[in-house]
Amino acid sequence: MSAWTSVVLTMLSFVVVSLQTPAQTIPHLEKHGTATQLIVDGKPFLILGAELHNSSSSSLDYMRPIWPRLADIPLNTVLTPLTWELIEPQEGKFDFSLLDGLIQDARRNHLRLVFLWFGSWKNGMSSYAPLWVKENTGRFPRVIDKGGHTLEILSTFGQETRDADARAFGAVMRHIREVDSEAHTVLMMQVENEVGVLGDSRDRCPAANQAFEGKVPPKLIAYLQQNRDALIPEFRRVWEAAGARTSGTWPQVFGAGPEADEIFMAWNYGQFINAVAAGGKAEYSLPMYVNAWLAGPNASPGEFPSGGPLPEVMDVWKAAGTAIDIYSPDIYAPNLTEWCERYNRSGNPMFIPETRGGTVGAANVFYAFGQRDAIGFSPFGIDSWTDKDNDLGKSYAVLMSMASLILAHQGTGEMAGFLLDQNKPETSFELNGYQLDVSLDEIFGTKAKTGYGLIMAVGANEFLGAGSGFRVSFSSKKPGPARAGIGWVEEGIISDGIWVRGRRLNGDENDQGQFWRFAPQRINLERVTVYRY
Repeated sequence: MSAWTSVVLTMLSFVVVSLQTPAQTIPHLEKHGTATQLIVDGKPFLILGAELHNSSSSSLDYMRPIWPRLADIPLNTVLTPLTWELIEPQEGKFDFSLLDGLIQDARRNHLRLVFLWFGSWKNGMSSYAPLWVKENTGRFPRVIDKGGHTLEILSTFGQETRDADARAFGAVMRHIREVDSEAHTVLMMQVENEVGVLGDSRDRCPAANQAFEGKVPPKLIAYLQQNRDALIPEFRRVWEAAGARTSGTWPQVFGAGPEADEIFMAWNYGQFINAVAAGGKAEYSLPMYVNAWLAGPNASPGEFPSGGPLPEVMDVWKAAGTAIDIYSPDIYAPNLTEWCERYNRSGNPMFIPETRGGTVGAANVFYAFGQRDAIGFSPFGIDSWTDKDNDLGKSYAVLMSMASLILAHQGTGEMAGFLLDQNKPETSFELNGYQLDVSLDEIFGTKAKTGYGLIMAVGANEFLGAGSGFRVSFSSKKPGPARAGIGWVEEGIISDGIWVRGRRLNGDENDQGQFWRFAPQRINLERVTVYRY
């Protein structure tokens, strides 16, 4: 039996075991080794997605010509807003015609959905709340800033706001269960969007001020004590710098600076949104996540949404409730790997619901799946893209063909992803007893400007790789001959789970046997066999 036949059989075994789960089981999360995976119809599912612009899905007619274009990219999942103002235009009267139409049109185009619930907040503000909520500031109070100004941000201290939002979200989830519990078009739900106070470090309405000067809730104190050694370091430092107290007001326990304000708001947003999510899960328990507007360098709370699910307050959100399954970063900054490092820890799965597309997204997605075992990847604004070259689609087409293998290797330690550029021209890692030294591709003295890809071990001396602009050399870490050479390299495609061989690559294509090369300007899918001498 060849190494490649063995890996294909392993992959098929992985799928068969997964299929033993009843087909009617709703989408849910499961551990696979050290990774967390989304299970859909009994099988692990890799979200190769993209997000629509905010207002696109508010009209079925507007969307109808767009759906086929999305499928052709190719995507398998679309992230789309679902807004409180259109679902409940009058209190207690729900209109699900838009929701139904989006599900039906996605099915017609063989696409899955992740709905983004724009309820009380979207990008920190409250512009998607129904008019009957916006007009009644007595019943649905707003955030007040340090200057005494009332902001267009619903306060987390509005109990009726929380209850109304939870009722609407619960009605949405009940309806999705009624129309989609067999087809499983809808995979996950985002609860609110990039929440937090903008323009000030915290809410200063009377109820908020009273709570801030009151005792830190025992539930949060208990979490601190029980998880002290496992707390995210950024958060633990703030607590310990203030004396690691186990009682007192928010300034006493977390200090008098803006960090205490952010922690205070994180607790209150966390409680509010966990209550909304729990109301939805009681009706239909799809996986649920929250997304974060990330802080820029040296930014202070209020310059970014204060209290949102950023890494430094993720523990506070966890202490506030358990209905949220994933804390997700919206990554537009160039340092994607650093943000992934900060989110993909403490048991938090990696899901990137908003990010850059184009050539940048086409490269970053390999790192997300290969190195971070991501559940999914989703650039923003897909419906307005006019890039005829469709760089993201080229990456997605290769990754879609590899999806079963990627999923089989997630959480096993036998796959790695990487991003290379002029600032980081090389990296190294071990797979299956070999050290792989990866660097920017070079030919005739000219180096590629960028490189990206993923590599997985698929046999004792065999590897599968995909990407662009890099080259690989091997050395053995196992007993026996120390030197490792390239036996052969071949390019190909994976069609219906079967490797279809293309060219055998030698000569200039593998630098006379010295490197496994992935030339720039195209995305290559290649296999290599290594031998020792």
